[in-house]
Amino acid sequence: MHTNRRNFLKLSAVAATATAFGGLGFGCKAKTATLPDYAAALDPKWSKQTTSVCCYCAVGCGLVVNTSLKDMKAVNVEGDPDHPVNEGALCAKGASIWQLGDNDRRPDSVLYRAPHSKGFKKVSLSWALEKIAHNIKKTRDATWTEKNAKGQVVNRCDGIASLGSAALDNEECWAYQTMLRSLGLVYIEHQARI
Repeated sequence: MHTNRRNFLKLSAVAATATAFGGLGFGCKAKTATLPDYAAALDPKWSKQTTSVCCYCAVGCGLVVNTSLKDMKAVNVEGDPDHPVNEGALCAKGASIWQLGDNDRRPDSVLYRAPHSKGFKKVSLSWALEKIAHNIKKTRDATWTEKNAKGQVVNRCDGIASLGSAALDNEECWAYQTMLRSLGLVYIEHQARI
């Protein structure tokens, strides 16, 4: 089939118009609108609204979280229109943030893989916290520097570093920073700066 440029452009315009407006539903009857079942859960007598901050990146978008008063699960998460950063808008990750709490594939226990082991095993949270505390103490004691080469007192730990998270707010960052400094850490960084 031989065609010229003008006919190709006409055909393209007709195809684009048909594609854009073809699915509008001419001749269809409108259904009466019904609210989904979860919309009733957003009523203040069934849920509690709280504000939060998105945990995905360093932007810090504000969220409004509706929590069910019956089972304390998040029933709806949306952008906070009063927040100065995002003014109610959310990216794709922020819009699906409710999946963090309502997800059947979310880990429900602590997994531990021993050195040179091929697999993970389930352990209790108290055992894992004890193991973490033991490893921090052992590493801190092994890499503690009381005085530098000039004989100046430095009291620092050179064997542990920390990379902070943008999901923490200012108060949590302050508490975390205080804990790290009390351990003597000097290699402290934040993901937003990298």
